[in-house]
Amino acid sequence: MALIVQKYGGTSVGTVERIQAVAQRVYKTVNAGNSVIVVVSAMGKTTDGLVKIAKEISRNPNCREMDMLLSTGEQVTIALVSMALQEIGQPAISMTGAQVGILTEAEHTRARILHIETERLNHHISQGKVVVVAGFQGISSIRDMEITTLGRGGSDTSAVAIAAATGANFCEIYTDVPGILTTDPRLVAEAKLMDEITCNEMLELASLGAKVLHPRAVEIARNYGVPLVVRSSWTNEPGTWVTSPKPQGRSLVNLEIARPVDNVEFDTDQAKVALLRVPDKPGVAARLFGEISRQSVDVDLIIQSIHEANSNDIAFTVTTPILKRAEAVASAIAPALRNQSQPNSDEAEVIVEENIAKVSIAGAGMIGRPGVAAKMFATLAEAEVNIQMISTSEVKVSCVVDAAECDRAVVALRKAFEIEEDEGQKDKGQIVPSSSPTPPVRGVALDINQARLAIRQVPDRPGMAAKLFGLLARHNISVDMIIQSQRCRVVDGIPKRDIAFTVSRIDGETTQQMLTQVAGELGWGEVVLDNAIAKVSIVGAGMVGQPGIAARMFEALAQHQINIQMIATSEIKISCVVAQEQGVQALQVIHAAFGLAGSEKFVMPA
Repeated sequence: MALIVQKYGGTSVGTVERIQAVAQRVYKTVNAGNSVIVVVSAMGKTTDGLVKIAKEISRNPNCREMDMLLSTGEQVTIALVSMALQEIGQPAISMTGAQVGILTEAEHTRARILHIETERLNHHISQGKVVVVAGFQGISSIRDMEITTLGRGGSDTSAVAIAAATGANFCEIYTDVPGILTTDPRLVAEAKLMDEITCNEMLELASLGAKVLHPRAVEIARNYGVPLVVRSSWTNEPGTWVTSPKPQGRSLVNLEIARPVDNVEFDTDQAKVALLRVPDKPGVAARLFGEISRQSVDVDLIIQSIHEANSNDIAFTVTTPILKRAEAVASAIAPALRNQSQPNSDEAEVIVEENIAKVSIAGAGMIGRPGVAAKMFATLAEAEVNIQMISTSEVKVSCVVDAAECDRAVVALRKAFEIEEDEGQKDKGQIVPSSSPTPPVRGVALDINQARLAIRQVPDRPGMAAKLFGLLARHNISVDMIIQSQRCRVVDGIPKRDIAFTVSRIDGETTQQMLTQVAGELGWGEVVLDNAIAKVSIVGAGMVGQPGIAARMFEALAQHQINIQMIATSEIKISCVVAQEQGVQALQVIHAAFGLAGSEKFVMPA
């Protein structure tokens, strides 16, 4: 007999008929010899309706009262689903988050789960009942009895957390799509269904706006090894399995706020090649990385930073043994990158730097926690380690540093994040390429809800990144892409670089004002905000060790005259910032370039 957690979203329980269909599906699962816990969302657009009413009464509703209000939506659904099950002869009981014992932080509207008391769940399951649980909600403590909600995607989070706490055999997420698709079917009708995807790939796609699963739910599945499947509420198709690595025996106490960093990784076999003053126009990155691909030069990190005037800097890292080949390619192509619109402009300059190392912190617990990256930068600053390049993803933050400072950086980071040194983990900076026949790129995602901030002339010394991102973390502002310019200027005897990063668009103006206020004190220049951007990304564990993947992405954009404003990469993700009005087209042409389309058009259900 298996214990299965099933989660049904708002669309799946949006009408009486759909609730009855859910009851039949649950009943069938029980009759197959399984025990079932059902987690449900509020019906249809109930939550949106409650928010609208609250805003009509109060322009700035109290967070506690909002939690009290919004938690009622799920309470309606659990009672109706339980009634529907009882009506067809299946014993069932409805339970709120508080009744289940979902204990959370005392943070209204955005609480994280600390622990789940499973005694009541196990008692009712042992009696043959289906337990119908209200998703999205919990309680701050048994003493305070304060109702809390988990924020957007909270029912997914509730379901996977319950599966982890009860040791369920697997968790099924039922939604209005047949599984995980290669991209948003509203933008590409030929989006293809995947049979399976890794948790790391799903974390990246979820964080980039793929709304089928919330990143926090994927994070829990990854941390605790919960087998997860996304299926359609309307069919019996098998859906998409989200696969997890073998769990590391984590404690179920502090379930969502336990150690955010699992490992400190490093790679000392690295060198950097930077091209300064390349023209800011479509096709430049495609030309450079196309030639790199033809010469079979495998690139690790890639960054393209914004700069003043009509030029950018592009830098990439390679392993030391192929540095000479990489340098030769860059030097050969640099003269051809002269800005034709400005005949008197300087040629692109090639700078090579050996004796560097890549130091990374890795862990699924970083999601939505701006303080983690800030803590890394602060730790490096305290160890007097200067950061030369930064690359970020949902599960990893990497910094390029001087090789002579690598050991000091690793020791400091392990101490700061309480990571015990494991000799078997040493020098594991690279992900081993997958031997499976899965395509190197699994999905393409578009995020049109970001803004870019550029800070001009930031002093190039240890501690500046820590001060900047520590300030943002204290104001709970999450940062996505971070790019540090490769071009260094000396102003009043102080070397300075530009730093650009992206934040949620709703945080853009506030962040600009805050950073402008401290610019004089911290010695940096103008803070520039650009809201008219879009970020398009490709994700796939299979792209490791395949140098042509980036080139193909850049070439697809160049062929359609889409200019790349910024580039940032991790081992399994490449992201490009483009103009907002070209975002949808960028996603479509990249999806086509990698042959991700299926044979049938997908129509979103009403």
